[in-house]
Amino acid sequence: MTTSGSESSFLFADLYELTMACGYWKSGRAEREAVFHLTFRENPFGGGFSIACGLTQVLDLLKEFRLSASDQDYLASLKGNDQKPLFPSEFLDYLSAMRIRCDIDAVPEGTAVFPQEPLIRVKGPLAEAQILESLLLNIINFQTLIATKGARLAIASQERNVLEFGLRRAQGINGSLAASRAAYVGGCDGTSNTLAGKLYGIPTVGTHAHSWVMSFETEQEAFDTYAEVFPNNTIFLVDTYDTREGVSRVIKTAQRMRTKGCEPIGVRLDSGDLRELSLEVRRQLDDAGFPEIKIVASGDLDEYSVTKLIKDEVPIDAFGVGTRLVTAYDDPALGGVYKLSAMEDKRGQRCPKVKISNDPVKISNPGCLQFRRFSRRGKFVGDIIHDEKAPPRLEMSDGLYDHVDDILVPILRSGSKVYETPSLEQSRQRAIEQLASLSEGVKSFSEPEIYPVQLENGLASCKEEMVRKIQNEW
Repeated sequence: MTTSGSESSFLFADLYELTMACGYWKSGRAEREAVFHLTFRENPFGGGFSIACGLTQVLDLLKEFRLSASDQDYLASLKGNDQKPLFPSEFLDYLSAMRIRCDIDAVPEGTAVFPQEPLIRVKGPLAEAQILESLLLNIINFQTLIATKGARLAIASQERNVLEFGLRRAQGINGSLAASRAAYVGGCDGTSNTLAGKLYGIPTVGTHAHSWVMSFETEQEAFDTYAEVFPNNTIFLVDTYDTREGVSRVIKTAQRMRTKGCEPIGVRLDSGDLRELSLEVRRQLDDAGFPEIKIVASGDLDEYSVTKLIKDEVPIDAFGVGTRLVTAYDDPALGGVYKLSAMEDKRGQRCPKVKISNDPVKISNPGCLQFRRFSRRGKFVGDIIHDEKAPPRLEMSDGLYDHVDDILVPILRSGSKVYETPSLEQSRQRAIEQLASLSEGVKSFSEPEIYPVQLENGLASCKEEMVRKIQNEW
């Protein structure tokens, strides 16, 4: 999200967050300690894993978390059905004085995560924790979705470069920037988005459009001129008219460049049968003495088409992926949720809370949760979700693991940051390492293995008892 001037992030919230906060305030519950968890119910794209992303932007926006004077004026202007002010002025004064006091724990960016696991845990005053819901869900849902798509493309490419080309099809300015960053965390190697390059330090890449070629009298003149302007950055788009003829003209340009001590970087194929064309283009370039010129392919690619091209052993060196990456074309929402899981009662005791449903996957987990990951010989073998006060008694068979990690890490304590935010490169490297630690079956695009995630025995029993009690009461 971009902000201008003194604009804050406070009103980046659904109205019901604020009406509930007002209700908490009026009923004397606003300052009671509550625990919320941000989780998701299924992996996107029919896959076996997700890559957590968005925490850095969350932390940036929490720095601006305050009700500004203009925010307060706006809320004061809202009316109920009786045309009287929706919010009491005293409540708006309460909001104006509000600053982050919560404890927040979260999964580091680039971490492999799975359904039902808490990506973020918020513990603090009920009203404050409630107002954070929409901001957290908006950022984490979208960026986790795109990072996961980027990771799937990185897997499909088998270490060939994947370039994010989605700026023109992204969902607005903020969406394009967030997508460029998240795709890079997930494993993409660069972006065409120059603003993302400036803001985040992502390598920027680009060629020219068909309009460049069409603006000249001949394709040959277009290529020659581009080479003169950018002798150190020449990637030619060769399918404006006829791809094979286009490559023949690139060869002529490349020969002239070579006499001047320059070499083209590559050619880009943006349409047609990429398998057949890439084989023909490679033959043309090799026969002309230019085996080092790379072939970049683009044009409505995704992990499935990239997988097929790799399987066909095409001589494509890099894939430019746009629409189907930045819009998460085949699964455009992660479906993350933010649920109350514990709350302080009148006596000051923390009580677990559970939301029930006829759909078992929608029944929330109670308590103040953490999850523990078990590994063996560098590979993840399973996770256990547990209450922070009752860690699992190493319930996974001893022979299955030789290393254990608690995945949620402290981010804020009483509103103060206690976390050293990793660089973008560090988050991207973490994703690469996490993917390497997943089994091939979990990473499969077709009927992936289900990664083992279970509730600690005591937590599972507590949940079952709470659900049974609520069902009996109703």
